[in-house]
Amino acid sequence: MELGGAALRVTGGGGCFLHHMWPQKAHCWSVLERFPRESRQQAGTGGSSQVSSLHHSDCVIKREHEKCMERMAEDDPENDLEFRCPWLWDNLTCWQPARVGEVVVVSCPELFIQFMSEEDDELGKVSRNCTEGGWSETFPHYVDACMFDEPNGTHEHPDMYYVSVKALYTVGYSTSLVSLCTAMVILCRFRKLHCTRNFIHMNLFVSFILRAISVFIKDGVLYAEEDSNHCFLHTVECKVVMVFFHYCVLSNYFWLFIEGLYLFTLLVETFFPERRYFYWYTIIGWGTPTICVVIWAVLRLHFDDIGCWDMNDNAGIWWVIKGPVLASIMINFVLFIGIIIILVQKLQSPDIGGNESSIYL
Repeated sequence: MELGGAALRVTGGGGCFLHHMWPQKAHCWSVLERFPRESRQQAGTGGSSQVSSLHHSDCVIKREHEKCMERMAEDDPENDLEFRCPWLWDNLTCWQPARVGEVVVVSCPELFIQFMSEEDDELGKVSRNCTEGGWSETFPHYVDACMFDEPNGTHEHPDMYYVSVKALYTVGYSTSLVSLCTAMVILCRFRKLHCTRNFIHMNLFVSFILRAISVFIKDGVLYAEEDSNHCFLHTVECKVVMVFFHYCVLSNYFWLFIEGLYLFTLLVETFFPERRYFYWYTIIGWGTPTICVVIWAVLRLHFDDIGCWDMNDNAGIWWVIKGPVLASIMINFVLFIGIIIILVQKLQSPDIGGNESSIYL
C-alpha cells in the first residue's frame, strides 16, 4: 500500500512481523524501517527471554485491529464519499476519514505503553495529513514520538536475565517437587501418621505438586518454540493447559486456607468431629477451585476467546480467578491474627495445665 510515496508493509489480518524484533522493542517491521542498517541486523537476536513480551505486543495489535475493523463496519459508507482520505489501519493505529487539508492527530498506540520510561506521564502524539494524493506519512515517526532512549548498557544482555530467572524457578520447582513427593511417600507409608491433620497436610502437598507440574506443562506448551505466536494460537490443548494451571494455583491457595482454618478450629473448639470437618475441607479445597475455573473458562470462551488464554486483559473475567485467591489470603491473615491472640491468652491463663486444648500448644 502506497502512502504519500512511501511503501508501508501490511500483513494479513493486521498481524505484525514480531519475530523481527530489536531486543526489547516490540513494534512492527514497518516501524523498524527507520532504524539504521546495523540495528536491523540485530533484529531477531532476542531469544526466548522476550517471548512473553512479544506475544503480548502482538495480542495488543490484534485487539486494536479488531476495534478498528468494528469502527469501520459501524460507519455509514455514504458519509465517506465526502472524505478524500478513507479509514486506514497501518498495522499500529486506526485513522478515521479526513478531508483534504485536515490533520488527524492521535496518541501513540497502546503497544508502546510497556516501553515508556518512568518519567513519561503520557504517550506522545503522531499525525497524518490528508492530501490530494491520500494520506501522508506519519509525523513524527512512531519511533521518534513513541519510543524513549534507553541508557547505555541498560539492556546490554537482557536475554541473560530472563534465562537466569527461568532457570532459577525451574530449579526451585524441581527441588520442591522432589521434596514433596518424598514427604508424601513417608506419610502414606507409615499408618501411625494417618490422622486428620496429616491428611490435610497431604492434600496441601498434592496441591503444591500439581502446581509445580502445571508450571512445567505450561512452559512446555507455550514456550516450546521461540517463534510460536500465542495470540493466534487457538488450540484446545493450549487452553486446557491454562485451565489446568489456574485450577492448580487456586487449589494450592485454598488448601493453604484450610490449613489455617483447621488450626484455628483446633484452638477454638475443644472437641469437634474431625472426620466430618475433613469432608467439608475436601469439598472446599478441591471443589471451590473447580467451580471458579469452570466459570472463568466459560466466560473466556464466550467473551474473551483470544489466543491461548495466557493473557488476562479483561479485568472483570480475571477477577473470577483473582478474587477467590485474594479472599483466601485475607481470611487466612485474619485467622492468623486470631490464632496468635488465642495462643497468647492460653499461655497467660493460670489453669492452662488443666485445659484440654493445651495439647495443641
